[in-house]
Parts: sequence; structure tokens; C-alpha cells
Amino acid sequence: MIGFYAGSFDPFTNGHLAIVKKSAKCFDKVVIGIGYNSEKKARIDKTKMKEAIEKTIKHEMLDNVDVVLYEGLTVDKAKELKADILIRGLRNGTDYEYEENISAVNEKIAGIDTCYFRAGELGYLSSSIVMELFENDKLIDNLVPKAVLELLNSLK
Repeated sequence: MIGFYAGSFDPFTNGHLAIVKKSAKCFDKVVIGIGYNSEKKARIDKTKMKEAIEKTIKHEMLDNVDVVLYEGLTVDKAKELKADILIRGLRNGTDYEYEENISAVNEKIAGIDTCYFRAGELGYLSSSIVMELFENDKLIDNLVPKAVLELLNSLK
């Protein structure tokens, strides 16, 4: 089975990595899709983030995980990749309500279901919080993978 984990990953955090690790145990293949979201202004170049995520995946020895860039609807890219299921991380009940509405639409228009993974102890973590801390010179070493931290530091 192939799982497709899509997001803006702006930046990719240890919370995202936790979801990837959990899903990599459950699926034959996991594809991380870095999408261009027209509603969100990207803070970090998507190609550079892809490279940082690939370094992280290699460091974590997650041999069944790939990373792709895409535009358009997540379900269209998932179908193109022959994904069986969409992967989403949940931090809290608010995330569930939001994700469940999107999942219902995805299932209706594309016939693809969604599998949720709990963020667990990293449930407080979001890309926005990480960037706010980083931009205010707070340590984020324990919030992002090393390759992502190196990328962020190179942008200063």
C-alpha cells in the first residue's frame, strides 16, 4: 500500500517527522508531497525544503519514503502516484474537525480515504510556531530535524 502525506511543510518539523515515521511502519511506501498552497504564502523555497526533508529521511534510514513537489489538488497527485490512502497528522480535536471535512470531500470526489496519525507529545507543535520562535531568535534545535535547522540558519 502507498500512503501520501501532503502538506506545505513550511518548515518540516519534528512533529511531521513523527507522522512520517509512524506511517512508514504501516505502509509499503510513503510519499511526502510538498504542495503549493495558494492560501499560504511560502516562507521557504519548496525545492530547498524538499532537499532538507530528503536529507532527514536518509538520516533516519526511512528507505520506503520519497519526497515530491506538486501543485493542484492533493487527491489528483495522490491518484497520479497510485496512492491508496492519504496520511494526515492530528494535533488536537480542532485538527480532527478540519481534516474530517476535507477527508469527506476527498473521498467523495476521488474515492480515496484518509488515515490519521496522532502527533502525541508533539501535538503543540506547528510550522507557524516554529517560524515565530526562529524569527525571534529562540532555539528550535529540538523542534526541527537537523537538515531543516541548517536550511533555516542559511536563510538568516
